Amino acid sequence: MSELDPLLASREMVLVAGSGGVGKTTIAAALGVAAAQRQRGKVLVLTVDPARRLATALGLESFGNTPVRVPADPSMPLRGELWAAMLDTKAGWDELIRRHAPDAATRDAVLANPLYENITSRFVHSHEYLAMEQLHDLHATGRFDLVIVDTPPSRNALSILDAPSRMADFFGSRLLRWLTVPYRSRLFTAASKPFYQVADRVLGSRFLQDIADFFVLFQAMEPGFVRRAREVEDLLVDPRTAFIVVTTLETAPSHEARFLARELARRHMSLGAIVANRVLPPGLAAREASRSAQALVDRAHGPLARDVARALPGVSAKAVAPVLAQVGAQFDDLAMVAAAESERRAELAALAPMLLSVPWLEGDIHDLAGLAALADHLRDRIDAV
Repeated sequence: MSELDPLLASREMVLVAGSGGVGKTTIAAALGVAAAQRQRGKVLVLTVDPARRLATALGLESFGNTPVRVPADPSMPLRGELWAAMLDTKAGWDELIRRHAPDAATRDAVLANPLYENITSRFVHSHEYLAMEQLHDLHATGRFDLVIVDTPPSRNALSILDAPSRMADFFGSRLLRWLTVPYRSRLFTAASKPFYQVADRVLGSRFLQDIADFFVLFQAMEPGFVRRAREVEDLLVDPRTAFIVVTTLETAPSHEARFLARELARRHMSLGAIVANRVLPPGLAAREASRSAQALVDRAHGPLARDVARALPGVSAKAVAPVLAQVGAQFDDLAMVAAAESERRAELAALAPMLLSVPWLEGDIHDLAGLAALADHLRDRIDAV
């Protein structure tokens, strides 16, 4: 058994985090497969990725806010059940309003507000907050033994960590006070009436009024939102929760991964592992590889070209020679990249209990068999610290 299996077996929630474009969605799905292969319980993979790549990888046509079970594949037996869900932002906000509204009148007024959908869809880091809300709900129900969350792509590694506190802070912000002050001050209402009249002519009838109406109603839900945000923050530092940071070994993503790993430690949140995705073979940086490349250049126009041509029907030694020479000459660039990756791998390994490396794979992963093969890579390529 690899060290990955005990990590997944010992946690109830795993958040897969990292910068965009590093393969978080596919890694999250592979982790779900890995857990379901070894555990008898129910494993859910929750994604917020609007590209819906997870559905393709799991062999599903589509899925949404309600978890659906991934169909069994006879070629890849699972001990447990694998489920998948995708966060629906609109449905998520509707559920939040229904839960936190102090009464039915407030609930209906918010949902009927003309600007409700537009405003909530534009909340900064709305996806991150809703993902944390849904994680809390799923954990509270106890329906699943393990929930793996594919966190939203973000240019800021801390977005997922700060989402609950941002929502709580919003209710005490100057912006919310400014938006609702006309309802709290008769003097302000009288003084601002000309402004509202001009704004209505420019922006359309009742535009600012609708905004004010919405936020007055929204403010009535402050106690529920703030309490829930604090509960979500507690969940993030719970020992049953672990983070797995996914990165490539390119400069920017690996820098972001190091920053996130250090921030998790500072916040006393559990970092279970770092996954280095699309990694070149470290042997490319070895001296023997460099000498082999030089030998390829030196012998490209000799017997080596003839030997290669004999193995390729219809190809002449004259055509093979420049190809061999070019490949050998370009190898130094590849070796330099591999050497830089080795240094970054070492830096990342020093920050996590284990570093899991996944090599460059040919083609896209589009089914359970491909995810199972990726899970094997995660199990087999581990640098324990």
